[in-house]
Amino acid sequence: MAMGASSAKAVEEAADRATDQPDGAQLRRRLGRADLRAVPEARKALRELLRHWGKPGRSEIAELLTSELVTNALIHTDHDAVLTATVGPRGLHVEVRDFVGRRPRLRVPNADDGTHGRGLVLVQSLADTWGVRAHGVGKAVWFELDGGAV
Repeated sequence: MAMGASSAKAVEEAADRATDQPDGAQLRRRLGRADLRAVPEARKALRELLRHWGKPGRSEIAELLTSELVTNALIHTDHDAVLTATVGPRGLHVEVRDFVGRRPRLRVPNADDGTHGRGLVLVQSLADTWGVRAHGVGKAVWFELDGGAV
């Protein structure tokens, strides 16, 4: 079933309302379909958002995990995606929403498979919590990190 631009926009606006947190700083980026230039751009924007956040090393972990989620969305779907990162009193919440309902599979990386298949394993290993949830049309893959004592 094809999704029109207006319905995609309505889904995105509803998502905006659901994730708005007035107390926290927020990063929001629309990621173009298959545009892998978005990966380093997302890392740079997140680095700026987290410049004064968390204990040493936490922002680097956040950058790595965000890169994995953004890359997965761009490689494994044929649609745009939306990155949202919110810093709040309880820590950092990052999610990447796409418009494909197929859930990602956590798989054990194959040594013969180069660098593929490790993204969600990294997320599972390094995030405090993570998950996948359905939304309107598609899904959101998310993780959270506590900033730790500074």
